[in-house]
Amino acid sequence: MNNEALQQIEQLIEYNFKNRNLLAGALTHASAVDNRLLSNERLEFLGDAVLGAVICLTLYERFPNYLEGDLTKIKSRLVSRRTCATVARGLGLHKHLNIGKGMTGSRALSGSLAAGLFEAIVAALYVDGGIEAAKKFILKTFAPLIEQADSEHSQDNFKSVLQQYSQQHLGVTPMYVLLDEKGPDHDKCFESQVRISQRCFPSAWGPNKKHAEQKAAFNALLELGLIEGQYPHQD
Repeated sequence: MNNEALQQIEQLIEYNFKNRNLLAGALTHASAVDNRLLSNERLEFLGDAVLGAVICLTLYERFPNYLEGDLTKIKSRLVSRRTCATVARGLGLHKHLNIGKGMTGSRALSGSLAAGLFEAIVAALYVDGGIEAAKKFILKTFAPLIEQADSEHSQDNFKSVLQQYSQQHLGVTPMYVLLDEKGPDHDKCFESQVRISQRCFPSAWGPNKKHAEQKAAFNALLELGLIEGQYPHQD
């Protein structure tokens, strides 16, 4: 790959390499070389770890009230192969991947190969410019995805939010009581209610127990004045 092509990619990722051989290596798929040690596979291995570490630290610092399970769910969504491939495609990086003739037109180019390419570039940045170079690139490309993942997680996790609040401010854990169920076995509905100490909150119906408890937790958060609006998912 010539210097002009590498320059174009440096402009895409907004970083100038001291060692462009690292960038060239990150852009080389195993199908394009006789020796797999010359491909981006080793960089992909390292990049996966660097990406995970940066995302974990970012989530840890940004969401101090999230429990381990909450952080793990968001992290898993962000560092997935699908997300990495989406980011790579968004930057147009997959168009610059050096692949063998037999891979031309492969659907994997916009999927798993694009994901591996993204991780390899993260590693190349890390090796060339240290953790700050890799972190800057990751946070710039992942910022909207972090916002989206947090928003989606919060909407689906009212129980966790209520539990954190109740334990920290009231010193007790919320209880969920199944009040009623109706309908045939293949199409049941369930009514659940949250109780905190002796206080009972408005009950809620859902197509399964989990959904009913989430809606009941939402009702409790609403009555406690911790949130506003309507439940985001309609039955």
